[in-house]
Amino acid sequence: MIFTDSKSSNFRAEFEELLQRGKMDIAHVSAIVGNIISEIRTDKNKALKEHIAKFDNWTPIDDNDLKISTESMRTAYENIDEKLKKALHLSYDRIKAYHEKQKPKSWFDTEENGTILGQKVTAVDIAGLYIPGGKAAYPSSLLMNVIPAQVAGVENIVVCTPTPDNEPNELLLAACHLCGVDQVYKVGGASAIAAMAYGTENIPKVDVITGPGNIFVATAKKMVFGDVNIDMIAGPSEIGILADDSANASHLAIDLLSQAEHDEMASSILITPSQKLADEVKIELEAWLLKLPRQEIARKSIEDRGAIIVTSDMDEAIDLMNEIAPEHLEVATASPFEFLPFIKHAGAIFLGHNTPEAIGDYMAGPNHTLPTGGTAKFFSPLGVENFMKKTSIISFSQKAINEVGEECALIANTEGLTAHEQSVRVRLKK
Repeated sequence: MIFTDSKSSNFRAEFEELLQRGKMDIAHVSAIVGNIISEIRTDKNKALKEHIAKFDNWTPIDDNDLKISTESMRTAYENIDEKLKKALHLSYDRIKAYHEKQKPKSWFDTEENGTILGQKVTAVDIAGLYIPGGKAAYPSSLLMNVIPAQVAGVENIVVCTPTPDNEPNELLLAACHLCGVDQVYKVGGASAIAAMAYGTENIPKVDVITGPGNIFVATAKKMVFGDVNIDMIAGPSEIGILADDSANASHLAIDLLSQAEHDEMASSILITPSQKLADEVKIELEAWLLKLPRQEIARKSIEDRGAIIVTSDMDEAIDLMNEIAPEHLEVATASPFEFLPFIKHAGAIFLGHNTPEAIGDYMAGPNHTLPTGGTAKFFSPLGVENFMKKTSIISFSQKAINEVGEECALIANTEGLTAHEQSVRVRLKK
């Protein structure tokens, strides 16, 4: 783990290392992913079954074996603990309520001369959702991807999730039933992205692909973009924390580890002007690590990709965090809203001592599919608009085209596009 002070002579070099955390070795896996995509496009289900045998350690009996039955999803839902079922319903309701506020509306504007301009907003016909299922299964990710698609009005939703050893996660199946999803396929990795992007005998071609995944999934999404739309190219999970001496060191330590336990490539970064707090967090990190079932993963993440930085003041801390542009940003200070106007780049901001990042993963309502690796400078969280498209509406009256037609024809003529020019002029009436 990097422990450093912003005043140290080699600080900038160490900080630049942190800024490179999002540089996934896409070039290294591009050839592999390209071959996978090519095989799926050519051989469809045949290639898909071969990939499943190779990567997920089981061989589908036939094409129908790729799909999870609605009966098994319903059974999984009926069998889960009632308290957990209640928790899933509460999470579903809160996520849906938040995303319903995001839904854009069509609009029209009429000018006095008879011009009508507007924008028609419609959902895509079919969405493909990738839900990770390798090292762990994430029913929360299913909720976070399905719900905004449903709020947008997508009528056809396809889910792909890897099932190593042909053992689907029962909680994930229960979440599928809760969401009313009936097209769930036991397909993972770049193969799943290719299958949804180009279609196979029984997996339909989709219009947009959303959802997080490993470097192979991220690379595949990048390579199929243009043939389909995607939400973002997301890498390993990360958390940044801005804190002052009012923060609880034990709380901060476990919050850092809440991302480190995801995988070894996760990043956990604390920036504070308090040397005392930094020292306390170091101690608490070790104490918490000894208690974690996923200690080995979390420890490697903290050691290889974690950092604690002590700054001269909070202004400097914020400037550094804006450079990092973390996926999740906690502001654990006495007056967190005071600093909000100065935070420019983060996927999601968690304000106050009682707002751990984990509350956003499951229950707060905003989406937890967020930009990583510094891409929060230009990407946004997954939302309803990812599943919608906008169409411009234009209608001119005779009076309206007479008012602006000459100028329009002049510009067309200047560009050397005579047909454009004449298509306007033939409609003008002197």
